[in-house]
Amino acid sequence: MKGRRLELAIAVILAAVWGAVLAALHWDGGLRTLERIEATATDLRMAFRGTRTPPDRVTVVAIDDETVRVDGSYPVSRATLAQIIDAVAALGPSAVAVDLLLVDPGNAAEDARLAQALGRVPSVIAAAAVYAGGTQTIAATGNAALDRIPRAERFLLPLPQFAAAAAVGVVNVGTDDAGRPRFFPMLFRTEDRIEASLPLRAAALGVGAVPDVGPDGVTIDGRIVRTDLGHILPINFYGPRGTIRTVSAASLLRGDVASADIEGRVVVIGATVTGGGDVFPTPFDPVLPGVEVIATAVTQLMAGDGLMRTPGTRRVDAAVAVVLPALLVALLWWRRSVMGIFAMLGVMLAWLAANAAAFAQGIWFGAALPLAAALPPLVVFALAQIWLARRSSQHFAAQSRALQRFHAPALAELLVRDPGFLARPVEQQAAVIFIDLSGFTGLSEAMGAAAVRELLNGYYARIEEPVAARGGAITNFMGDGAMIVFGLPEPRPGMASKCIDCCAGLAEATRSWIETLPPATASLIGFKIGAHLGAVVLSRLGGGSQQQITATGDTVNTASRLMEVAAGQGFEVAVSDELMRAAGSETVMQRSGTLSGPREASIRGRTGAMQVWLWRSEPPQP
Repeated sequence: MKGRRLELAIAVILAAVWGAVLAALHWDGGLRTLERIEATATDLRMAFRGTRTPPDRVTVVAIDDETVRVDGSYPVSRATLAQIIDAVAALGPSAVAVDLLLVDPGNAAEDARLAQALGRVPSVIAAAAVYAGGTQTIAATGNAALDRIPRAERFLLPLPQFAAAAAVGVVNVGTDDAGRPRFFPMLFRTEDRIEASLPLRAAALGVGAVPDVGPDGVTIDGRIVRTDLGHILPINFYGPRGTIRTVSAASLLRGDVASADIEGRVVVIGATVTGGGDVFPTPFDPVLPGVEVIATAVTQLMAGDGLMRTPGTRRVDAAVAVVLPALLVALLWWRRSVMGIFAMLGVMLAWLAANAAAFAQGIWFGAALPLAAALPPLVVFALAQIWLARRSSQHFAAQSRALQRFHAPALAELLVRDPGFLARPVEQQAAVIFIDLSGFTGLSEAMGAAAVRELLNGYYARIEEPVAARGGAITNFMGDGAMIVFGLPEPRPGMASKCIDCCAGLAEATRSWIETLPPATASLIGFKIGAHLGAVVLSRLGGGSQQQITATGDTVNTASRLMEVAAGQGFEVAVSDELMRAAGSETVMQRSGTLSGPREASIRGRTGAMQVWLWRSEPPQP
């Protein structure tokens, strides 16, 4: 008992240490594989939770296919963009966010008109962070407030005249390896400046307050929105495209948009035109426009209904990664049985249910880290238990395997499942095959005992395969022959056709084996096969200390005598008409080789003639 407790203590400690190491690596972002698994798990939980109705705070004005058709070009002209902003401003929005990069000079008059339009309403326009090598990096600065903020090589900023008329926000979204948007950084930095994101700027303008970025999150208008490491906001999608209220810019220019769609709202203007390229796959939509991703982030900043994934939730993940594997290992040690497995499953299901329930409430606890922490120790411990259990029974297993080698595999399996199999004789229908080598007795006299043994082992190995493939059982090897029974432990549909096909398979296997022998040896050896269907007595023969399972009766004797018929007629196989009729017309023998019959044949030791079929694998040579 003391040894078992020590075993448990070591296993629990190792499982907990494994979880702690994974948690430490995962915290620093050193396990990309776990991040990919976590992304998939997040999509599944989001899809399981289903779509939600977003708070009515944001409207998307879409530069769609109709808008582009009316304007005549894409991107739309800055004069058209100015008209769209003026039309929005006339309906009283709280703020306007433009998800378009205005970095290149255009027509001077149109640029001036656009700058004027931006200045008439609280507005924010897009900038973009450019990363070295196209990869977002996070580098330590020595300043805790700046550590983990995405570091860009430079910013693509709007033209100065536009930046003077509106606030500037960065539109880069953080995606996973599959291109799915996962989070919005609230801040971006280069060597010499820090810029806020466009969603943060737009939400702050919408409530008319200056945002405060603190260590725990972003405070807007006195309400804190919790953020993850590096001041990133996880994106909690509401549904497919159009879930956030969307109006066409063309409809807006025609005056077909109600003021209730714009008044008091943050309006995000962006492209949804077909082929525009600014789309992302999400759990609800494979091509969600980028402007709706930004609108989602703005809504969550204003309403505070996003996903809460923070350093605090990560600490809970780390704790679960330590406790869960230790608990599961302890349960497996406590009950090495079905009860222990059910106990472990109960713990896992309880954790999964709690994780999904928290996610539905907007709290994002990790799924990948606890699973990666729990499963490997559990598997290793279970394998160790199996290995220890097997060591204690190796002696008995070796004895069992040694005994089973004296029976055909099919019979060995039957005896393992039912040790009392055929304790009493059973009479039933069965198909019986005999196969025997011709000329082998004389050959063996000229060969040594070792050579004969090696030759026969190669022969036996060849004929075992076609028998096993068709469900038969070799009940006995008899010198240079074998007896095969179909119908153990009971008659089965199709056993007659399988027996016929097995005869052809045995002929092919034996012939191919003979072809591998030296020509001088092969020329001296032939073979013959006989098969019959009928009643047999299955029983155990022998005394109390040694027994053998076999079949006896007239059917067995007849199958054995049919080998003589095959050899006497110059064929490889002789089968009874009873067996052939039971097999039907769709057998290998009907489709290959030469089949002759039925013809009358005399059977040694049996009164009267019987109808038999003769077969060989190749047509007779001229």
